[in-house]
Amino acid sequence: MARQIFVNLPVADLQASIAFFARLGFHFNPEYTDDTATCMIIGDNIFAMLLTRERFAEFTPLPVSDARAATEVLVALTLESREAVDTMVRKAAAAGGSIYNDPQDHGFMYGHGFQDLDGHIWELVHMTGPPSSTP
Repeated sequence: MARQIFVNLPVADLQASIAFFARLGFHFNPEYTDDTATCMIIGDNIFAMLLTRERFAEFTPLPVSDARAATEVLVALTLESREAVDTMVRKAAAAGGSIYNDPQDHGFMYGHGFQDLDGHIWELVHMTGPPSSTP
């Protein structure tokens, strides 16, 4: 069985978050969606569970972070081209997200990012080669 990753993110307004990410081209699994959570499909084995803050709090003994006040996670996502990176950043800004940095070109990797409606940072990168699998 292939491994899967589920990144869990607290959101203030689930329906607004669904609409935001739908505008970026993401889809959702209705089998894992209710009034408190949805499963956003990022890739074949990559998913983001968007959970209301109350629902998210059920899974942790610690206080739920406010991503506008402190960074709890950086979500990095590879895209197929520089243009795809720039397009998604523009779509995120148009959908109500914010741009928090300038694009960065490191030669082997181009990146830019945005903050979603709840302040979670999404780093988008295009790499000209695969990352090394050797330590």
